[in-house]
Amino acid sequence: MPSPRLLVLFGSQTGTAQDVSERLGREARRRRLSCRVQALDSYPVVNLINEPLVIFVCATTGQGDPPDNMKNFWSFIFRKHLPLTSLCQMDFAVLGLGDSSYAKFNFVAKKLYRRLRQLGGAALLPVCLGDDQHELGLPSKFALQFLQEAPETCSGVQHGVRTEPQSPPSERQPFLARMVTNRRVTGPSHFQDVRLIEFDITGSGINFAAGDVVLILPQNAASHVQQFCQALGLDPNQCFTLRPREPDVSCPERLPQPCSVRHLVSQYLDIASVPRRSFFELLACLSPHELERDKLLELSSAAGQEELSEYCSRPRRTALEVLCDFPHTAAAIPPDYLLDLIPQIRPRAFSIASSLLAHPSRLQILVAVVQYQTRLKEPRRGLCSSWLASLDPEQGPVQVPLWARSGGLTFPQTPDTPVIMVGPGTGVAPFRAAVQERVAQGRTENFLFFGCRQRDQDFYWEAEWKELEERGCLRLVTAFSRDQERKVYVQHRLRELGPLVWELLDHRAMPSTCRQMCQRP
Repeated sequence: MPSPRLLVLFGSQTGTAQDVSERLGREARRRRLSCRVQALDSYPVVNLINEPLVIFVCATTGQGDPPDNMKNFWSFIFRKHLPLTSLCQMDFAVLGLGDSSYAKFNFVAKKLYRRLRQLGGAALLPVCLGDDQHELGLPSKFALQFLQEAPETCSGVQHGVRTEPQSPPSERQPFLARMVTNRRVTGPSHFQDVRLIEFDITGSGINFAAGDVVLILPQNAASHVQQFCQALGLDPNQCFTLRPREPDVSCPERLPQPCSVRHLVSQYLDIASVPRRSFFELLACLSPHELERDKLLELSSAAGQEELSEYCSRPRRTALEVLCDFPHTAAAIPPDYLLDLIPQIRPRAFSIASSLLAHPSRLQILVAVVQYQTRLKEPRRGLCSSWLASLDPEQGPVQVPLWARSGGLTFPQTPDTPVIMVGPGTGVAPFRAAVQERVAQGRTENFLFFGCRQRDQDFYWEAEWKELEERGCLRLVTAFSRDQERKVYVQHRLRELGPLVWELLDHRAMPSTCRQMCQRP
């Protein structure tokens, strides 16, 4: 396939816009984009109708005038006779370079942005306005205003979540589901903590079928929230309001207005994520400490990418840990830049492990708690699985924001079609939902190949499978890889039962020899 084609056009008076444009070109080519960089007046403007993707970088001179090397383009693009669908095939972005001490701050960029939209162009994002008066050149996306007194509405309650349905729950409006049980289902000596967690979704409007997934919004650990606030000198109980700096930008829907610092850090900022190169670039701009700034610049440079990988990516060092490694920089971060610096927490998806036909108003998941060691002293922990494992409904009410969506697994609707399921370890979760659903519908041609390490340590739902076998609703084939000297996996069982698998795939009646083989443990 041809690589995506990008055009960067600049109007520059002193060379700054050209320098920015050439840097954009280098970044684009580094990402395998085919990219051209040209001054606006050196580009045949009539060809613009054939360009799929364009970035315009424009300075403003004098009292709102375009730079000399884009005046011809400027005259052409504002011709009255141009059809309003001229640029309907073009996606674009506009970056303005201006000075807010002038009355017509970034006038050229703002006017060009409006005109390109008038001509049918699709804006990839609102016009971006650089300010030479700003200490960083580019202002933050939001202004964060601390409140002197905490209002009654400023609390740690999840914003946008609900316990009563108006429409199906979604990321914009999750359902606060009550956690009913949180039970470890692996043996005490097993290396991995695996949990069977059940939620009450009564009144949620959530509907799901076998193969669907549930998405959960996790929270940062309280100890990490405290550590982050200490590093940045923030009071977790202080409240603030957010104000977008540009009119076309809206505040994040998941943040209440007003909001507490604790809520922002615990439920929105992904301080446990592994930061990207752009994190180090912005951090270097914010740093007042020479030694730390030099190191951050080195890590964010093209020449420093191997060192950045060794420092951050390979050991999975988190944003919080990086901030603790650069204490002078962390302490100087303006709160306005928190949402530019740290990404928001993303929802995690889990296969639903139960059927509404077997467990009405309930939703179950099987969660392997992620924990592993790198060369760093502290073990690496999965944000969502560790948070879920820490919740104990026996100690008091626990609510978790969630919603469901269609998954990638579908099962046949015809009642006589046999289904072969291969689910090693926690991968068996969606097949448990499928078996429950199919049995409730009277479909008994269910064949499950399940594998784990040891029968007495991680054989999930053993009693349930055996009861279904006795009822003639399930054929179970197991492989316990560590219960004998020679390791046995599900692929070995599939090979042993090749004739059975072929008969089922070929939609023929199962021969008696295969039936006997399937009964073997």
